[in-house]
Amino acid sequence: MKQTIRHLIGIAAVALLVVACASIGSPDGGPYDETPPVFLGSTPEPFALGIKDKRVTLKFDEFIKIEKAAEKVVISPPQITQPIIKTSGKSIVVELDDSLKENTTYSIDFSDAIVDNNEGNPLGNFAFLFSTGDRIDTLAVSGTVLNAENLEPIKGILVGLHRDLADSAFTTKPFDRVSRTDADGRFTIRGIAPGTYRAYALQDVNQNYIFDQKNEMIAFLDSLVVPYTEVRMHQDTTWIDSLTIDTIRTVPRVHYLPEDLVLAAFTETPTQRYLVKTERPELKKFSVYFSTGSDSLPQLTPLNFADEDAYIVESSVDYDSITYWMRDTLAYYQDTLSMALTYLYTDTLGLLVPRTDTLNLVPKKTRAKILQEEEKKRKEAEKEREKRMKRGDTIPEPTKKTQFLNIKINAGASMDLTANVTIDFTEPIVQINDTAIHLFKKVDTLWVPEPHLFRQRKHALMGYELLGEWKPDMEYKMTLDSIAFTGMYGLHTKQQETTFKFKTLDQYSTLFLTVANAQSSYMVQLLDGDKVARQQRVEKGQADFYFLKPGTYHIRLFNDRNGNGVWDTGLYETKLQAEEVYYFPGSIKTRENWDYTQEWNPTALPVDQQKPDDIKKQKSDTKERKSKNAEREAKKKKQQNKN
Repeated sequence: MKQTIRHLIGIAAVALLVVACASIGSPDGGPYDETPPVFLGSTPEPFALGIKDKRVTLKFDEFIKIEKAAEKVVISPPQITQPIIKTSGKSIVVELDDSLKENTTYSIDFSDAIVDNNEGNPLGNFAFLFSTGDRIDTLAVSGTVLNAENLEPIKGILVGLHRDLADSAFTTKPFDRVSRTDADGRFTIRGIAPGTYRAYALQDVNQNYIFDQKNEMIAFLDSLVVPYTEVRMHQDTTWIDSLTIDTIRTVPRVHYLPEDLVLAAFTETPTQRYLVKTERPELKKFSVYFSTGSDSLPQLTPLNFADEDAYIVESSVDYDSITYWMRDTLAYYQDTLSMALTYLYTDTLGLLVPRTDTLNLVPKKTRAKILQEEEKKRKEAEKEREKRMKRGDTIPEPTKKTQFLNIKINAGASMDLTANVTIDFTEPIVQINDTAIHLFKKVDTLWVPEPHLFRQRKHALMGYELLGEWKPDMEYKMTLDSIAFTGMYGLHTKQQETTFKFKTLDQYSTLFLTVANAQSSYMVQLLDGDKVARQQRVEKGQADFYFLKPGTYHIRLFNDRNGNGVWDTGLYETKLQAEEVYYFPGSIKTRENWDYTQEWNPTALPVDQQKPDDIKKQKSDTKERKSKNAEREAKKKKQQNKN
């Protein structure tokens, strides 16, 4: 038995040469060729030793082509200069440009890039190995790369190993061995020498196999990777025909481990702060945008308009986007607004230092252009009026239409009990007359005054909300007297009223979710498609959702380690992983007036098996290929029926 195992390990490299995809069943009546190309031979031969020539020629049994060679074909050790990969009839020629390293195993991993010329059937997981030394390194590791935020498989991301275990290797040196993920996020790194490694994933924007740009998506394992082999016994079945078994034997088979590595990839929050752009979309306002946030507003010094009480500031929470609404008509009528902007800027040493830029902002339409367009419209209207008068039409005297402040009230006939009435304006509000805002509830046929609270929404300069003690199946009315709101440019709202009604209790369902081994930092999200419909922190192992609309929901949970209520990415510099994410491996279908109880252990399944297929955006190549074959067969049958 020991001799058998040693023999298996000695020849196990052969298994690395061709690992074919499982055969795909043909659709009914499907005469299409679904047999992948067959590898016949090569120059040099597979697993050849002492190779000095940088040209490799592979031969197949039919005409072939390579799909997306730059994306799918990966060579280890990685090549800084891109190799030339081309097809010629039934052959593939690979020409390496980089100098070959001594005593090194080279692998050319084609993944599923090689397909036949007619039907595009792929030769799955095909790799070619040779060595410049006197031995072939045969170890391999496999795993999956997922998007840390949503567990979506990542296709085409680079996965690499570093034998240098220092943290700086990832940011200063190319990988020692590399691979690339397929449509399922799966990867296999081949030709590995015995030893200890660190594993990384990298969306290599500049193709230098080094993490040196903050916008590159990355992943890293906290633990070390030690490749090894293991012999396992498997049943090998021989068939007489498709229905009759001849013999069943138990045979040893070599496995290359680890084969279940999972890397959670993320893009770091940018830390370099700089001014991205400025704009003046209209006369009355201008905006500045920064690459990242800050803890304070920049200092703005007007150069050609008065500084005192010159504008109202509308800002994002972390001051990365800021809009200034100009108060003075004479100031914003100018074609150019000049100002000095002093802000914190990241210098070449990575330190935040003050920097001052002079800005000269021109609107998309100047005051003169606006007046010109208005005059043109006036003249056109006057000409039309003259034409109608000549025809003898009765022409009413033109009246000047009163202009009111624009207001958008978000309320309707079927309001959710968890919602409030929201009101949005198109410019900042400088005066609110609380006595002009009224709320009534309909009792029988009478409108009865209701207590309410009107307030500005958090972090919304021009957004407000009306809060009340909403009751199911009740109708309400909000009335606004004239001049209830006055905008900063002198316009006010007109008198108006809005009626709205809330849903009944029996139109909702309730979900009682019990989370096993729960932590107080767990945050559960109910997903309606891609959108987060509801979010609830786990308390004492329970997350309960009341007043749920009927529908199909998926459940996602993230470990809110810093307690800010949102998912946070990681940071390689401090070895901080992104906050862990889990998916309930199914869906919850709710109906009106039903209560649902669900138990869930988020760690019961490996994370790469959790996300339901029906909400994955990255679809498997195999499934897509089956779908295409089915479409082609349907078209063929349709054509046959016509004939």
